[in-house]
Amino acid sequence: MLDRNPSQQLWMNDHMDQAITQWINSFAGTSPMLDRIMIMITQFGVPLLILAVVLQWWSGRASQSHVRHTCIVAGLSFLVGLGVNQIILLFVHRIRPYDAGLTQLIIDRSADWSFPSDHATATFSIVAAFLLCGLWRRGMAFFVVAMLICLSRIYVGTHYITDILGGIATAIVSAAVINMAYREDSKLDRWITGLL
Repeated sequence: MLDRNPSQQLWMNDHMDQAITQWINSFAGTSPMLDRIMIMITQFGVPLLILAVVLQWWSGRASQSHVRHTCIVAGLSFLVGLGVNQIILLFVHRIRPYDAGLTQLIIDRSADWSFPSDHATATFSIVAAFLLCGLWRRGMAFFVVAMLICLSRIYVGTHYITDILGGIATAIVSAAVINMAYREDSKLDRWITGLL
């Protein structure tokens, strides 16, 4: 068994992070059609996912109040997760992979630091909320879309794989906290879910 010190282990993890990131990004520029698809996913994926959640509000099912509660949990998780990311960005200053010379960027440059990915946090906060609230089919459908969006962020060259994983972690923690704090069928929940 090999005995590695922590600095060697960190280097190996960093090396793996870079290798996976570069491998996914290596497909950028090989197919104009695939590039266009990935750019569209990375630009419009989050707004379309938000629209899909908003449309759930009027799903018209017997469990409409539960679906509406889940939409609220998803929205609050989304906002809290992105807020936590802004706090993390104050302390973690990771340069973008294209600035490190690791990836080929095929979209406009980003103005903020690389870790964690806001796209991953935004999409997976929705996924986590729907899964934690027991709406498995919708949650898994959102999961597929979220995975595509996250993959597109690496493909276009703007994120490392660990930026995505960090964003997913923020999303899951935020959704879990909101799911525990915002109780279904409370007076506030009944009032909000009864709107419109």
